[in-house]
Amino acid sequence: MKSANRERDEFWPPLPFAEWKETAATLHMWTQIVGKIRLTQTPWINHSWHVTLYVTSRGLTTSPIPYGLSMFEIMFDFIDHHLHIEKSDGARRAIELKPRSVAEFYRIVMKALTDLELPVSIKTMPNEIENPIEFDRDEEHCSYDREYANRFWRVLVQSDRVFKEFRSRFCGKCSPVHFFWGSFDLAVTRFSGRPAPAHPGGVPHLPDEITREAYSQEVSSLGFWPGNASAPMRKFSQNLPRTTKSCASSSFLMTRCALPNHPMKCFLILRKAPTTRLQSLANGTVARWKKRNQSCIPRGNIRN
Repeated sequence: MKSANRERDEFWPPLPFAEWKETAATLHMWTQIVGKIRLTQTPWINHSWHVTLYVTSRGLTTSPIPYGLSMFEIMFDFIDHHLHIEKSDGARRAIELKPRSVAEFYRIVMKALTDLELPVSIKTMPNEIENPIEFDRDEEHCSYDREYANRFWRVLVQSDRVFKEFRSRFCGKCSPVHFFWGSFDLAVTRFSGRPAPAHPGGVPHLPDEITREAYSQEVSSLGFWPGNASAPMRKFSQNLPRTTKSCASSSFLMTRCALPNHPMKCFLILRKAPTTRLQSLANGTVARWKKRNQSCIPRGNIRN
């Protein structure tokens, strides 16, 4: 049993929020800076799919970003702990990931882009968090624990693997498996093909029109979120109010449904478990959702 637990922890390492909350807060802001660079340069895609990051075999990436006739890519490496910026002409820069303030990280990244002849201007106010500090003034968040940054990425790797298997079984409109830097979570979303009621909005420092477009259709989302300071650890529960944010004490999957007259009302948090169990739980959740909401299930393929 101990051997099995050790093997499980190798792939699904413990991630108690209290032990890495400072690193999580700093890394959240760093990913927002990188994500906003992609947002600024990338053509708009419905539901804000153009802003996300993606899990890689070493960390997170923007994927190629257009810049005039060139392309560039920004990649977090949570094994060797560097941020890599690579341009399509072969030029590159590497920035060490180490304890440094958000303001310093912002300045270094922007200078590296300028040196690569890729000057970019972004809005420096963070999105989707309470009491934000502008990136260029944020000297408060300055922690980086290599061990926990690596654990976070390893959980993302396994979640990404499960979510892609889950996504592959659906023939309708479905998002990629992607990392939203605003909310700091990995998610994949299925669409029913039917319109949804207008989202109430009110997400901190995120325009309501963006949120309403993102949730303009009925959706069922599966995701991983490591928690935050306001919700570091909770027991799993069902039917939380739509204004309640779910959280994680270690690693979990979350399903979120936006149904007629009840946008984002139903939540289900699934605790850490081996991959086969996670797949079974996810499939069972969707099966129950289908049974209760047959009218929301798409028939055949639905185009983007």
